[in-house]
Amino acid sequence: MKVKVISVLEDNYMYLVIEESTRDAVAVDAAVPKRLLEIIRKEDVVLRAILTTHHHWDHARGNEELARLCPGLRVYGADERIGALTHKVTHDQELTFGAIRVRCLFTPCHTSGHMCYFMWEDGSLDAPALFSGDTLFVGGCGKFFEGTAEQMYTNLTQILGALPKETKVFCGHECTVRNLKFALKVEPENEAVKKKLAWAKQRDDEDLPTVPSTLQEEFLYNPFLRVMEEPLRKFTGKTDPVEVLRTLRTEKDNFKKPKEQPNPQAMLAFDWGLFSPFLEKK
Repeated sequence: MKVKVISVLEDNYMYLVIEESTRDAVAVDAAVPKRLLEIIRKEDVVLRAILTTHHHWDHARGNEELARLCPGLRVYGADERIGALTHKVTHDQELTFGAIRVRCLFTPCHTSGHMCYFMWEDGSLDAPALFSGDTLFVGGCGKFFEGTAEQMYTNLTQILGALPKETKVFCGHECTVRNLKFALKVEPENEAVKKKLAWAKQRDDEDLPTVPSTLQEEFLYNPFLRVMEEPLRKFTGKTDPVEVLRTLRTEKDNFKKPKEQPNPQAMLAFDWGLFSPFLEKK
């Protein structure tokens, strides 16, 4: 099982999972058809199915075009709002694509129909893979657009958090640096956060992805998986883990990156009125 990480749009990821013996492939969150088809041709594989985590346009907008271009294409998801949906899946349902096994994990909160996909190959020594969409990010979790803190707590602790610790996490967006800056605010003494943030900044500077992480790593630096830890209780002022999570999400929603200092020369130009001719209304 080979996973191709494909950066699209502003900060999205879509994925192509290739069954290497048959050269069949499955796409996850096929948002940009043209880019996906280029990679399919380059890899010389046949696209058999799309797994869509949720209905938001930046994850599902390519479904209709791909279904038109690839007759017989199967589109899986848990929400009727997903375009070109052919197979509605349910929690714990298992799918098979050649040697690739998929378990569907229902994680409502970011959207009411959000589904994650856990993949592995029987007999393989490779770690399994989790395609977590906008439920679990590297260093963070998704916004609660259509759900509650109680749902996200269940998602992160009982469903995703219970997977094998070596599971590789492939999430829906590249927001690792921003997430870890918040994590550092929450736990300024956490060495795992500091180390991961430095690494993520380096990857960002080199325009390289920070996915995948592993579930084991996430428990060391992702505050949304650490709601039972004392520093998280201290930061939020709460003891109940659901309330810790709820407060964390509110704090993260209000978290702003430090504003960049304006260029000193530009400020002088404003003071001297050099921009006035450009700012006057015509």
